[in-house]
Amino acid sequence: MPTDALRPRLRIFHGDQIALGPGKANLLEAIDRAGTLAEAANLLGMSYMRAWKLLQTMNACFREPLVATSRGGSEHGHASLTATGRAVLTLYRRMEESAREAAEPAWQELQEHLVK
Repeated sequence: MPTDALRPRLRIFHGDQIALGPGKANLLEAIDRAGTLAEAANLLGMSYMRAWKLLQTMNACFREPLVATSRGGSEHGHASLTATGRAVLTLYRRMEESAREAAEPAWQELQEHLVK
């Protein structure tokens, strides 16, 4: 039996670029957990190059970088959320929760129209 769910997907645009969306927010959380961009990409099942491009877009769209990185080599690379990155991620997750709460009454009504 299918499980019904409501999952609003917010995207923050800066010009024609998606500055932040669900995938980028997940990447920020993975970077925070893993401490490296390579490991964060691995956790999310994406290529390092894809993660790097997403990170470059995010950092370019905000006044201050969301993630600070250091190069690899023998020391191995490191990535960590900046104070701005933590604030932006917290605000984005709060917006997601607010969207779910705002949509809940209509979602309850809509479910009556789904196949049981």
